[in-house]
Amino acid sequence: MRKASIERKTKETDIKIAINLDGSGKYKIDTQIPFFNHMLESFSKHSSVDLDITVRGDIEVDYHHTIEDTGIVLGSVIKKALGDKNGIQRFCDVSVPLDEALTKAAIDISGRAYLSFNVDFTRCDDGSNVNPYLFEEFFRGLVSSSDVTLHIDLVRGNNSHHIIESVFKSFAQAFKNAIKVTGSDIPSTKGVL
Repeated sequence: MRKASIERKTKETDIKIAINLDGSGKYKIDTQIPFFNHMLESFSKHSSVDLDITVRGDIEVDYHHTIEDTGIVLGSVIKKALGDKNGIQRFCDVSVPLDEALTKAAIDISGRAYLSFNVDFTRCDDGSNVNPYLFEEFFRGLVSSSDVTLHIDLVRGNNSHHIIESVFKSFAQAFKNAIKVTGSDIPSTKGVL
């Protein structure tokens, strides 16, 4: 089983995350930000990854540190659980609609951190008081600490809630397929990822 856990404490956040990459989409998530909880639950459910996340952050200041630092720790625990990446599919891209919103996520578990986040929010109307642009910081943190390449593109949409949820679901599906064990060696001509 590809499992890992990490705890990280700073002056701004205290984060504990446990992951099982070979799970069934079970989750226990408490970030103190209900909409963020919902997005992480959606990621767990649609990636079939089991997640246990507890975050205490300085949300009285704003949500930035909590959302960004959760991405950093989630990326770190993903990297730890993946180990040497032997046999993984490695690449995947998936498009997911949610009502008028359509997004595409393409991932390469490459050992190289890169994020292309091509999402504009024309209306900030998710009803959660969360600045939707904080989710770019979440994915930037995740990518930088997991050493994956991730492209997220908004194809169309205008409701920020729908767009963000579509982003998390497309990422979840792409991630689920990219981490799937389909071979018996490292999927790289270099012999290492």
